[in-house]
Amino acid sequence: MKDFAYDFEKLTVYQRALDLAELVYRSTASFPAAEIYGTVSQMRRAAVSVSLNIAEGKGRYYSKIYVQFLYQARGSLYEVIALVKLSHRLAFLDDQGAELLMGNCNEVAGLLNNLIRSLK
Repeated sequence: MKDFAYDFEKLTVYQRALDLAELVYRSTASFPAAEIYGTVSQMRRAAVSVSLNIAEGKGRYYSKIYVQFLYQARGSLYEVIALVKLSHRLAFLDDQGAELLMGNCNEVAGLLNNLIRSLK
């Protein structure tokens, strides 16, 4: 793919959110088939929603509205965190897989919080 075409693609938080979504997709591929419409679907939608809200918010004219989209992104990220913890408790994720996902979630959370602070 070509280099970045849009401003939001240059944001580290956006790039890391995409990395997280990819990791969620890969990690949930081995979940039980019975979870395809439950945990798998919910975790994937929430993970994708993080990057989508960052992108959509960046396209807004006012920074106040952008911050609201970043709050939405953070809410979706927190959904991913809760689902990672539940998946670990249900043994869908082993310790290593859960730690890898949580590390990525923590990184994205820090980047989101820093961006929100800088815009306020």
